[in-house]
Amino acid sequence: MASRNLLLALLAVMLVGGAAAGAMWSRDTSVEAKPTVLTAGQPAATLVADNAPRQVPTSQAQMQLSFAPVVKEVAPAVVNVYATTITQQSDSPFADDPFFSQLFGQRGLFNSRPRESQSLGSGVIVDPKGIIVTNSHVVNGATDVKVAVQGGHQYDVDVLINDSKTDLAVLRIKDPAGKTFPALQFADSDALEVGDIVLAIGNPFGVGQTVTNGIVSALARTGVESSDYEAFIQTDAAINPGNSGGALVDLNGHLVGINTAIFTRSGGSVGIGFAIPANMAKTVASAGENGGKLVLPWLGARLQDVTPDIASSLNIDPPRGAIITEVASGSPADQAGLKSGDVITAIDGVEVDQPQGLNYRIATKPLGSTTKLSYVRSGQAGETTLKLEAAPTSSADTATVTENTRFSGTTVSSITPSVAQEMGLPFNAKGVVVTAVKPNSPADRMGLQQGDVVLSLNGTPLTDAATFKRIASGSADGWQIVMQRGGQTIRQYIDG
Repeated sequence: MASRNLLLALLAVMLVGGAAAGAMWSRDTSVEAKPTVLTAGQPAATLVADNAPRQVPTSQAQMQLSFAPVVKEVAPAVVNVYATTITQQSDSPFADDPFFSQLFGQRGLFNSRPRESQSLGSGVIVDPKGIIVTNSHVVNGATDVKVAVQGGHQYDVDVLINDSKTDLAVLRIKDPAGKTFPALQFADSDALEVGDIVLAIGNPFGVGQTVTNGIVSALARTGVESSDYEAFIQTDAAINPGNSGGALVDLNGHLVGINTAIFTRSGGSVGIGFAIPANMAKTVASAGENGGKLVLPWLGARLQDVTPDIASSLNIDPPRGAIITEVASGSPADQAGLKSGDVITAIDGVEVDQPQGLNYRIATKPLGSTTKLSYVRSGQAGETTLKLEAAPTSSADTATVTENTRFSGTTVSSITPSVAQEMGLPFNAKGVVVTAVKPNSPADRMGLQQGDVVLSLNGTPLTDAATFKRIASGSADGWQIVMQRGGQTIRQYIDG
């Protein structure tokens, strides 16, 4: 009898896990609490209790149960996202050749024509008023975005937020004419555990809405994308291209994550998919509903991984945490008494493994609140209270040159501590950073690029954006420019 029960349990695990065949890079933004065994005939809303214990099927009857009630409940809230992008494409086969492009391109000898391309992804309705969360990379650069709900009806949408740092975007259906839409409830992604059963819903390869199931393979994964807020949910539920922005749900029918990415060598699913936790998605969605401006708490300290050597010298075993390499003066970290060399090991009692995980935890907490940080300084443990504040900004920190000069079309920002951290510059960096260059503008033709740090113009050191605009808007016989690009200092003279 014992062996029979063991065999049934093993078959149940194979039944649950075997359906997962692939995954696509996609972020999951919502997590829900503990699922339990389904009971046939129960309505989806009462399938499981949030605090019910997790169980493995132990009988033939339990193994014949279905996920269909959950799918019927959540599938109408998952939409297809169609993004159209128009770019300029040259008619000449030599347009991409650096030599011919430099020789003839600026003389207008290469004609270009608009080219329309379309990308397909998924999205999740999180508010009955038509608020949708998807991935930033699904809609980034799009000139037109539409969504199709279950049944095929299409709607135009407004893009409220498109944040590449979190790889999340918030859309709102235009002119719903009083219509309400089925929406998913956010789960607490911190309650998710490895081994929990999850369902992935999206539109892989454009074949139509598809549901796959699997388990949570790991939590708080980093190194998946180039982001400061990495704490991905890893799952073996099959995720493929087109699933990006779709829903990862638990057996309560709650949104635990936004499918974002896959690990693959073939382009298809190999059972390693990633989703952005629901707590991050909820933060971004709330910002979209409340004005469309995403403002996250700012630590004001530069962090790096704790190596085994650093951990050994500080008596941290096993190696973990985020070591502070620089603290911005007056920042929340500075006010909390943190110093360079401190290793942050936990936030509100939750262990910190890497800097991205700490940034994620801070970003998902409300502005104006406080949090407890545990740290190690010179081998001694300590604790401090961090007040969660936004990075200081000012309208005077940004300026755009509109006058007809060589710098027309340039937008620059003063190097505030928050800008310096974003650009990977020291907190005490000088100059102004180029944040945008208008295409085909004089500044674009001169060769200025986004990310350039302009240190001085015609011998005048630049300390803020207003000084740059005042000098660059004037007339001059020529311009002596000192700037940094890619870690190198460039000195250049350009005719006026």
